[in-house]
Amino acid sequence: MTKKKVAVILSGCGVYDGAEIHESVITLLRLDQRGAEVQCFAPNIAQMHVLNHLTGEEMPESRNVLVESARIARGNIKDLREADAKDFDALIVPGGFGAAKNLSNFAVEGTACTVNPDVLSLAEAFAEAGKPVGLICISPALAAKIYGPGVVCTIGNDADTSAAIVKMGGTHEECDVHDIVEDTQRKLVSTPAYMLAQSIGEAAGGIYKLVDRVLELTHEKD
Repeated sequence: MTKKKVAVILSGCGVYDGAEIHESVITLLRLDQRGAEVQCFAPNIAQMHVLNHLTGEEMPESRNVLVESARIARGNIKDLREADAKDFDALIVPGGFGAAKNLSNFAVEGTACTVNPDVLSLAEAFAEAGKPVGLICISPALAAKIYGPGVVCTIGNDADTSAAIVKMGGTHEECDVHDIVEDTQRKLVSTPAYMLAQSIGEAAGGIYKLVDRVLELTHEKD
């Protein structure tokens, strides 16, 4: 069986202003356990802002999303502009506020948000090619912008975020932290992770299922 190639988009380093580190590491761990070949990417842009993760306060500095994401990827990461959907079998986007602050402006604009053009074009290329995509935690908030009206996804059961997804044209399904929601028509898999998780173990349960399902979907054409 040939190794499947999976692109992972990171959005910084840290739950409040970047990629959620636990979710990112769990995703990379599971992909490795399942024998996938992984390449991490991140946009080479400034973060929306920098937060002190000890106090939650904003810090008077600026950081680069690609440089910060490289911390999680142990330096093995590329500028998102180098990513080509043709080179990969699937795409996964971990959560963290970076998905709503750096990969998009959902955190500020809500339903009027736009997705970073490089993120959007890559995700749309996977969608158009019928290749599976996994969106974790808050990143399913971008689903309607990627797939258009009717896309099915979950962020768990948060009322405000699920209402925003519906307003943007998506269909939201409530989901337990240990489970996944699949849009079978679009090959989109989503899981709540830390939108609901009270521990790293709870987050891992759903993320493992998501990674496993995304990889299963890549084998459908084998």
